[in-house]
Amino acid sequence: MKYLSEIKKLVALLICSLICLNACKKDPEPLALNTTSITDITYSSATSGGNITSDGGLEITVRGVCWSKSQNPTINDSKTEDGSGSGLFTSTVTGLTPNTTYYLRAYATNSDGTAYGNELPFSTGLLTDFDGNTYNTVTIGDQTWMQENLRVTKLNDGTRIPCVTDEDTWLYTNEPGYGWYDNDASTYGELYGAFYNWYTVNTGKLCPVGWHVPTDAEWTTLTDFLGGEEIAGGKLKEAGTEHWGVPNTDATNESGFTALPGGYRSNGGQYYSIEWSGRWWTSSMIDNIYVWTRHMQSNIANVNRYDMNKNYGFSVRCVID
Repeated sequence: MKYLSEIKKLVALLICSLICLNACKKDPEPLALNTTSITDITYSSATSGGNITSDGGLEITVRGVCWSKSQNPTINDSKTEDGSGSGLFTSTVTGLTPNTTYYLRAYATNSDGTAYGNELPFSTGLLTDFDGNTYNTVTIGDQTWMQENLRVTKLNDGTRIPCVTDEDTWLYTNEPGYGWYDNDASTYGELYGAFYNWYTVNTGKLCPVGWHVPTDAEWTTLTDFLGGEEIAGGKLKEAGTEHWGVPNTDATNESGFTALPGGYRSNGGQYYSIEWSGRWWTSSMIDNIYVWTRHMQSNIANVNRYDMNKNYGFSVRCVID
């Protein structure tokens, strides 16, 4: 009986100790962080970050910012990964769509899960070329395109592109050059943009930084998304006959691309086909003479893929990197 009494005392003492230990134990500190201000906002990028003020007693394994066009973004949306650990960090957000509102917040992850900082909204600016011209853009599938033809007169490093008005000079040059329909920028430039020879395209510096002249494959991705070359033209062309000639077959512009009939400049330097066709370069060279291009016409719904001489003058639509 004596031993039984001692055992009861030990059990009681153990229970008392456990109760006391549990009562004295502090709740774990939660993981906590703030989103830092958004700065350096351009048409396609921004800078933010976060400040992790508590790691919750566990190592931060990954941190960054996440963003979306909808509120309350999570790591299942777009995100950066900016190292590990607590404290301040900086994040650079790229690949944004111009003239668009986004929502952003910092995040941090430890073995207990992911926590988020406060949400901050911001809006990107319009796409701007080196001359200061601004462009509307449109997202079609997974691609973001200019909604207008390029009309810049300088490369994106500031180098002036020669404006070539003389037909013989246009025919024989193998240097970058551009022109306006009928050499009349005031009438045609703002609406239809400029014509560039392929030597200008081949500099790789014609589009604004962060954008590029689409490849042949990227044009194919666009037309495939819209149902194939046989019908994609109707979905890409501006509807109606304000600019396109009659009949502007099957034109709905349901893609928002708003293709216009700016015509083209021949390799001999003459101008043709305004109101009846639009022609655009790709960046994909076939050989030393020919390059892949895309054509749309008023009387068909097709997007035609043609190989053309580098000395033609065609329009350019840029696509985001």
